[in-house]
Amino acid sequence: MGLSLLVLAAGMGSRYGSLKQLDQMGPSGETVMDYSVFDAMRSGFDRVIFVIRRDFEAEFKEVIGKRYAGKVKLDYAFQDLDDLPGNFKRPEGREKPWGTGHAVYAARHLLNEPFAVINADDFYGRDSYGQLAEYLKNPPAPGKVRGCIASFVLSNTLSENGSVSRGICTSDADGHLVKVVENTKIYRRADGKVVSLMDDGSEVELTGEEPASMNSWGFMPEMVGEIEKLFIDFLSARGTELKSEFYLPGVVDSLIRAGKAEIAMRYSRDSWFGVTYKEDRPLVQAALRKLVDSGAYPEKLF
Repeated sequence: MGLSLLVLAAGMGSRYGSLKQLDQMGPSGETVMDYSVFDAMRSGFDRVIFVIRRDFEAEFKEVIGKRYAGKVKLDYAFQDLDDLPGNFKRPEGREKPWGTGHAVYAARHLLNEPFAVINADDFYGRDSYGQLAEYLKNPPAPGKVRGCIASFVLSNTLSENGSVSRGICTSDADGHLVKVVENTKIYRRADGKVVSLMDDGSEVELTGEEPASMNSWGFMPEMVGEIEKLFIDFLSARGTELKSEFYLPGVVDSLIRAGKAEIAMRYSRDSWFGVTYKEDRPLVQAALRKLVDSGAYPEKLF
């Protein structure tokens, strides 16, 4: 079987201020996604599935899709607020996307082989794709839901320009993920401490060395059915809320706690960087320029 890369590119970019998925970051006009596709292809992935929104389909295919034509198999899925299981309906006034779990659900009809999941606006580095590909090519025997995560050191994933959302991971002695807790507002204080802001306004100090989920996952196809079941549970409990989100790390955590999943922890040796805020852009451009100058990437990818 082949390996698919599922790229979550339907985000609205509300904090960034524009469609950052299409923003040129590399020295020859590359997007961050271009580096992801390039790294995935040289790690053994032979198919790319983009999850996008209908309202920018034409622009996305013109700016992004056509540069991969003839180089890798391409498919598209569309994250639609009204694409819900059963008889569930979008509540009146809801404009916010349903989250990363729903984005994977949107591609359910295409996920019939081992697949990795990444964010469109995150740079993960070649090693993370190698870690994911190695697992997906040699998964455990069928039984539980099988998957892996390529995690990153938390302190290396923060933005100097505002808070970020990160899943904090815990593993056991056997190298399996025990839990992943989504922290939606993590930032570095002026005193250098890394903290997570809780819903009640209190702060919890973190060491900064915690393994963090950056939505760099690898799954076998059986994950798709479990996502749908948990999405139904989510909609039953919180489907009337206007801003609730169905997070992929939460899906994984629920399956682990229920004893249904075995998720291997992998630790990427590469540095992560990404664009959450507009002010992050020059930092990402400089980082990519440095990698190109070092020979890690060609001057022009595609």
